[in-house]
Amino acid sequence: MHETLMVLATGLGLGLSPWASGTLGSLLGVPLAWWLLGRSRRVQVAVTLALLVAAVPVCHLAEQALSAKDDGRIVLDEIVAFPVAVLGLAAARQPWAMASAFVVYRVFDATKPPPVSLAEAVPGGAGIVLDDLIAAALAWLVMAGGLALWRRRQPSS
Repeated sequence: MHETLMVLATGLGLGLSPWASGTLGSLLGVPLAWWLLGRSRRVQVAVTLALLVAAVPVCHLAEQALSAKDDGRIVLDEIVAFPVAVLGLAAARQPWAMASAFVVYRVFDATKPPPVSLAEAVPGGAGIVLDDLIAAALAWLVMAGGLALWRRRQPSS
């Protein structure tokens, strides 16, 4: 596999960490999500979708090169999926909200409750990216609900 693709797939090498490689790799998704939240919703969706689609063949090739299904060293999927957890949620630019989204996303990605676990059955790069996308979508539901409740509890001006 081309060295540049492996560097991308391993999140600039963060995925090579002997511990918590998925969490370390996911950290690269935080500045990406932060940057995207400063853009229009249309741009957020378009860029996120493009990155998710582009990650599929990179993750597929990395899986083949590493000879292991959804190898833990592959973290590009975590990086490009994390922004989905805050997509369109302007309040997530608050550090506490971004940190909360990160924790919720990592819990869903690490514990893999259904339907996250079901996505792992999809072969190749599509399955590698899909389980993280679903984990991020579940995190988005939690964040959107939590932020809505938080706004309700704020005193009106």
